[in-house]
Amino acid sequence: MIIVKRPEEIDRMRKSGRIAAEVRDKVVEHIAPGITTRELDEYASKVIASLGAVSAFLGYRGYPGYICLSINDEVVHGIPAKRRIAVGDIVSVDVGVKFDDYFGDTATTVMVGVSDPVVSRLVATTEESLQAGIEKACEGNRLGDVSHAIECVAVKAGFSVVRQFVGHGIGRDLHEDPEVPNFGSPGKGPRLKSGMTLAIEPMVNMGVADVEVMNDGWTVRTIDRRPSAHFEHTVVVRNGPAEILT
Repeated sequence: MIIVKRPEEIDRMRKSGRIAAEVRDKVVEHIAPGITTRELDEYASKVIASLGAVSAFLGYRGYPGYICLSINDEVVHGIPAKRRIAVGDIVSVDVGVKFDDYFGDTATTVMVGVSDPVVSRLVATTEESLQAGIEKACEGNRLGDVSHAIECVAVKAGFSVVRQFVGHGIGRDLHEDPEVPNFGSPGKGPRLKSGMTLAIEPMVNMGVADVEVMNDGWTVRTIDRRPSAHFEHTVVVRNGPAEILT
């Protein structure tokens, strides 16, 4: 069941969304060659606490980090550890927080001294695909319109979208109905209504779409070990342009 949020619930989600965005942006500012992903995670934990929120990820199905940090061919759910970020890396920063009983979820991909123009185009295309999906997240459209818009941008640029992992509804729970695929047919799926809240998150690969989960049970990598980028916003469907909460 897709939950349509009341105005007071959206007000609370707006607050959690702003916190998630602030944590995301502060972590991005902290990224530099030589820093470890664990140091970034520890920094994120302090920022989350200072803003009166809690991590949505820590302890979720046993996940051990406050945020997810995925590098290069790691698509999503990278576990913070001793790995040091290097020049030429792309780093996906995925932040989820809970504040006043509601969740906010957001992600961005950061380029660290990247000189490869194809990698730069991959990151730019993924962000563009997110914006294309958000533009279709308005009352009266179908969920498939959102998914199709994301896929079209990625495929037109010569890249592929991950099919094994998708976006999701969000609210009192981190993951609610509906699933939000990054591929699909326009005019298909549930009709969108004002007040629905979605975490739209394209994951776009430079090579093939196939991915695999590593032995740690979390880290997702591309099968061909080519780079992947990830962007995400929590949005509210409106009668008109969607409202971005993160």
